[in-house]
This record gives sequence, structure tokens and C-alpha cells, in this order.
Amino acid sequence: MSKRAVLEVIALDAEDAVAARSGGADRLELVTDMAADGLTPPRETFAKIRDAVDIPLRVMLRLSDGFAAGGADGVEALVDAARGLRAEGADEFVFGFLDEDGTPDLVTVERLVAELDGCRWTFHRAIDRAVDRDELRKQLADLPGLDTFLTAGAAEGVDQGLPTLLAEAVASGRGEPGYGACLLVGGGLRLSHVPALRAGGVEAFHIGGAARPFGWGGPVSTASVLSWREALDA
Repeated sequence: MSKRAVLEVIALDAEDAVAARSGGADRLELVTDMAADGLTPPRETFAKIRDAVDIPLRVMLRLSDGFAAGGADGVEALVDAARGLRAEGADEFVFGFLDEDGTPDLVTVERLVAELDGCRWTFHRAIDRAVDRDELRKQLADLPGLDTFLTAGAAEGVDQGLPTLLAEAVASGRGEPGYGACLLVGGGLRLSHVPALRAGGVEAFHIGGAARPFGWGGPVSTASVLSWREALDA
């Protein structure tokens, strides 16, 4: 029998967080500005959400749209943001940066890892834009704290990425080098994808828009999250 799947839900504020928690979310990803696909939220937002719920919170470290860190100034701003969130009590994070050639920006990633000093973190969907996913995984495999890859399997989303996701789940199950971190599937994920992913061994799922029946302008719906919880537990 497969173990209970992890359900991570994007939250923009405390109202979202409470609704997601009530629906059965195991963890929240905290962001702001979904028009830019999710940027670092203010410290104050983190503090309010931390006060509102008792489940793990992963905070986005990303200050501009795209997957580039933004040069030396951008890296310093990211480090400052990480330091401020750590001071506020944040202890789990989400980030991922690529160089122009589609390889991992190890300079930026390693700088943030050093600042986070052992905190657990997710390498997010930058992997779906990488020139070589397998090589990226191997390059990052030994970084402290990395325990999750958030991926749709393809830049276009889970519809196109499903074969890749299933292959990576197999590699993870075999303990292949670079595949030790949890495979967290998200990005165009629908309930109809769940049976094949669960059967293939995927044990973690990430939703954003799927938890919001009225779009990003509306709140997280407890009922929507609950429908995902029930599908994952079926």
C-alpha cells in the first residue's frame, strides 16, 4: 500500500492558508504576485500566515519573473530576503535559478543554501526549463537541505510532462543518483492526472489555481482542496 500523499497548496494570505489547512493541505507554498508566477512574499505576510496555521510553510525566494537571479545585485537582494524571512521564523523555502544556457545557476543556489544554514528547500519548476534535467539533478544532489523537486515534467505542464514524471518516479524508486529528493508534481495538474501518477509511485502533489474556483482573484476554496485530498487518499 502506498503511503499517504503530500498535498501542498499555494497560499497568498492567511485566509488562503486557513482554507487550505481546513481542506486537508499538508503544507503551503507562500508567494505573492502570481501574475509573475509567484514571487517572495513580505515578511509580514509570512508572520500572519504562521500565526494562522500550524502546518509547514515553504516560502518562495524569487524577486522577478523568469528563472534568472538578476546578477550580483539580484543575488544580494535574494540573500537579504532570505535573511529577513529567517529572522521572522521561516525555516523552509522554495527557489531555483538557471544560467542563460539552461544549466543550474550554482553560484546563486549555493549562496542561498549557505544563508539558509540547513533549512529544507524545494528546487522549483526551473527544472522544467533546464537544458538537461538529469544532469541538473545530479549537480544539485548533494546540496544541504534540498529535499524536493517541484516539476510538471515539461515547461508546458503535466499533460506534456506525464511520461517524464513517471520515468522520474521510477528512477526515484530505484534510488538512482540525483533522484533522492521527493518528486512534487505541479503545473497544470488536474484531478484526472492523479490515478496514473499515484499508480506510478508519485507521492506529492502541488496545486495553485486548482484550489481557486474563481481564479487567482478569488480565495482558496476549502471544498476544492478537500476534493484533492479525497482523490489522493482514494
